[in-house]
Amino acid sequence: MLHKVFVSFDYTDDRRYRHLLQAWHENPKFQFVFDDATSGEINSINVGRIKAALTLKIKEATHILVIVGENANTPHRNRGLIGHKNWINFEINQAKKLGKRIAVVKLDRTYESPDELSGARVSWAFSFTEQNIVKALNEAPYPVLPFNRYGQF
Repeated sequence: MLHKVFVSFDYTDDRRYRHLLQAWHENPKFQFVFDDATSGEINSINVGRIKAALTLKIKEATHILVIVGENANTPHRNRGLIGHKNWINFEINQAKKLGKRIAVVKLDRTYESPDELSGARVSWAFSFTEQNIVKALNEAPYPVLPFNRYGQF
């Protein structure tokens, strides 16, 4: 099944996993297929512009795949401007607000999960394998969106 996936990851430490996902998609020997909605490297120091670009890409996705590496919950130096501990937490928060299905792959069970995953409806993979990631994406639960007092989302 083809999913339009936004991949949330620590760019400094975990981008090789994002590249591996793309390689799986392009290799006919693998069953992993996805429409990549991940933002390319955003060449800006303007946090507002970065937030807008990321939010647009998350809106285009059906799923968000969070790669939990060693620094997935490490505070970013611009966390005050970001409004969250780091960019991964910002992306998860946006995905939850936009009603996206969330799958998470932990590269190591001992790594700290991003704060925004606490209490969220997600599916988990505990090793970075094609089979586990496909299963997590397929089983990612539909979010329960809150109604406002007028019965609207």
